[in-house]
Amino acid sequence: MSLSAHIELERAGFALDVTLDAADGEVVGLLGPNGSGKSTTLRCLAGLQSPRAGHITISSNVVEDSATGVDLAPAQRSVGYVFQDYLLFPHLSVIENVAFGPRARGIVRREAEFAARTWLDRLEIADLAERKPSQLSGGQAQRVALARALVTDPDLLLLDEPLAALDAATRATVRSVLRRHLAEVRGAVVLVTHDPLDAMVLADRVVVLENGQVVQVGTPADVARRPASSYVASLVGVNLLRGTARMGAVDVGDGTVAVGDRHIAGPVIVAIRPEAISIHRHRPEGSARNIWPGRIASLEARGDLVRVEVDSSPALAAIVTPGAIAELGLHEGGDVWLSVKATDLDVYPA
Repeated sequence: MSLSAHIELERAGFALDVTLDAADGEVVGLLGPNGSGKSTTLRCLAGLQSPRAGHITISSNVVEDSATGVDLAPAQRSVGYVFQDYLLFPHLSVIENVAFGPRARGIVRREAEFAARTWLDRLEIADLAERKPSQLSGGQAQRVALARALVTDPDLLLLDEPLAALDAATRATVRSVLRRHLAEVRGAVVLVTHDPLDAMVLADRVVVLENGQVVQVGTPADVARRPASSYVASLVGVNLLRGTARMGAVDVGDGTVAVGDRHIAGPVIVAIRPEAISIHRHRPEGSARNIWPGRIASLEARGDLVRVEVDSSPALAAIVTPGAIAELGLHEGGDVWLSVKATDLDVYPA
């Protein structure tokens, strides 16, 4: 592993306890709500903040160990850091910003600027070399910050909400550029985000943090398909129900969900994709094992689709097309029926 870390930290009623590892060339997405400890974890990895206890090893080099007193300064760690607001030096040109890392490591100006120009070329911003940061767009500044981090060939690259400051159109373009270049990074990458799309597109593996604790680890597909908490379920748009399974049904407190002939019992999680739920104006006939009456609480446009929140038992959300809204005459406050087949449910131990 390029990265092996266990970090414990306490401050003002907040406790962080995170175990994190990443292999060479692997992008690990650190996903979680604001205040969950994501950026604090990055600061500890970079040496900008000291944990109360734990250890951090980067490419076989111990850079932090509370048991032995090791606590290397940021400059002594092979770490590249792209901050959320980029933190480019305002008085330096683009090429001087990118060459700063090599120069700080004792490389002569000519070689440092050659390395900087190489990365500016790779990120398709060579024409910006002589500009100052104040003359850059958000997308351009993000690429410069990435070049500055990558030019030192770090064993560990840290990205703190790298796309958060960009508008929607620029974000999509830069996300594509970032994905392409992260695939070329030699060392490990830890990407902090609260945007599930960034995590799903850019990360090989996702670690979910809530209240300073790791609540789920898995591939993006696993996390999206089987969310372990209500927070993750809301991010990926999945209906998440917790209950107790017995004899083909799950008691979820405010209702029952038929899960078919599954040999599962005890505490479980039921995940229902909104697109698997059908909406009807009248009680449906057919093979669906799960049918619930309800009332539409809200209609929310999601791109070319509409998310329909329904007050039912249990409360659920469905995804339909605008055409279906018109055809069924759906409106907030309207009475509807929901149906979903048992075979369209994901059921797994809680």
